[in-house]
Amino acid sequence: MPSKFNKDWKTRQFFRMWPRALFHMKKGIAVLEGALDKPGVYILYREDQPYYIGKTGNPLIERLSNHALKPNARRYNFWNYFSAFEIHEASHRDEVEAILISAMPTANSSRPKFLRKTLDRRAAKLLNNVQALMLTGREDRSGEERPEVTDDEEE
Repeated sequence: MPSKFNKDWKTRQFFRMWPRALFHMKKGIAVLEGALDKPGVYILYREDQPYYIGKTGNPLIERLSNHALKPNARRYNFWNYFSAFEIHEASHRDEVEAILISAMPTANSSRPKFLRKTLDRRAAKLLNNVQALMLTGREDRSGEERPEVTDDEEE
């Protein structure tokens, strides 16, 4: 049965409860770039509770980096672990995302009533540094050059 699932759904692998701190470490970035180089569906967690479920047709590393390293991104402050599922077929990504959203209470349906204030580069770099210190005990080493620029798909 598992081989049929992998063949039919074109799913290669999944990653469960990886720490967000990896995005702030040079060695962590290298691991993530090698592991999250395909499109798929992901879950952001606040501690062990699902917070947000999303999908991307781009490599997962791009989307998750946006959530992790761009303080102007909507979900930047609310998660510390993630799971990711490589799913190559776009229609299957839609199905899996819909099933996960239906099965778990998350922040996916909430929409703020006010406009979001965006941060400039200086403030965004400062927030990334604070986030890295909280998560790793060290200053940010992500190499993110433009943390103020976000490409949130849903905004």
